Amino acid sequence: MHERHAPAVHRFVYRHFTLRLPLSQLAGLRVPLLGINRRGLMAVHERDHGPRDGSPLLPWIRAQLARNGLAEIADGEVILQTLPRLFGYVFNPVSFWFCHDSQGALRAVLAEVSNTFGGHHNYLVAHPDGRVIGPDDEIAARKLFHVSPFLDVQGTYRFRFRERGGFLFVAIDHADDAGETVLSTRMSGRLQPLTGRSLLRAWLSSPLLTFAVIGRIHWQALRLLVKRVPFVGARPSSRPATAPEASSIPVAESST
Repeated sequence: MHERHAPAVHRFVYRHFTLRLPLSQLAGLRVPLLGINRRGLMAVHERDHGPRDGSPLLPWIRAQLARNGLAEIADGEVILQTLPRLFGYVFNPVSFWFCHDSQGALRAVLAEVSNTFGGHHNYLVAHPDGRVIGPDDEIAARKLFHVSPFLDVQGTYRFRFRERGGFLFVAIDHADDAGETVLSTRMSGRLQPLTGRSLLRAWLSSPLLTFAVIGRIHWQALRLLVKRVPFVGARPSSRPATAPEASSIPVAESST
C-alpha cells in the first residue's frame, strides 16, 4: 500500500508475493521452480543484490554490519526478503535484509532501494544502542537517494518492522523536513513454507509479478501527473550516505 498525503491525496493497494531466503542456506537451497544463481520459472541471483558482482551475499552483509559496529550483536541469521526474477526479469523497488542475533531477535535491517533509473542505495537501520528492534519501535534515517520524480531528496524515513504469529508487517513513512508525513508505505503478509507447491500457487496468483511492478509504477506516475502533482525532475543527484545519524546507521556506501 502506498498513500501520498500531499500535495494531493493518492492511494493504491496491490497484492503480490516476495521470497524470504536465509542467506546461510542460500547456496544449498533446492526448491522446485526456483533457481538460485541459475535459470528457473523464478530465480534469485546474487548479482542482483549487495555488491552486484555475483559474489556471495552473506560475507558482504557481515562486512557492512562490522563496518557499522553491529557485527557482535547481529551475529545470527540474515534473511533476504525480495522479489524473484520471473522469466529472467526483475525490478525490486526495495529488498529487505533482516539481520538477527544468535537467539533469533531482530537487531538491524538493511533496506536495499532501487529506482527506475538504474540507481541503488542501501539504508542500514538499527537502534543506536544496538538493542532488539521491537514490533512497535520506529527507527529514522535521513532520505539520501532519489526514488520518485514527484518527491524531493529531503526529509526522513521512519521504519517499523513486525513479525508475529506468522504475520509480517513493514511500514515506511516519508516525512518532510518540517516533520509532516508526505508518503506512507505498508507491506504485510502471511509467511508460508517455501516449497514448489507454494511457489506455484504464488505464481498463479501473480503470473506477471515483476513485469507488473514496473508497469504499475509508470501507471501511478501518469495518475499523479493527471492530479497535477509537481514533477521534481527525472534524475536529481542524491547525497552519499557517509556518517551515522543519531537514530539510524546508514550503510557507508554511496548511491550508484
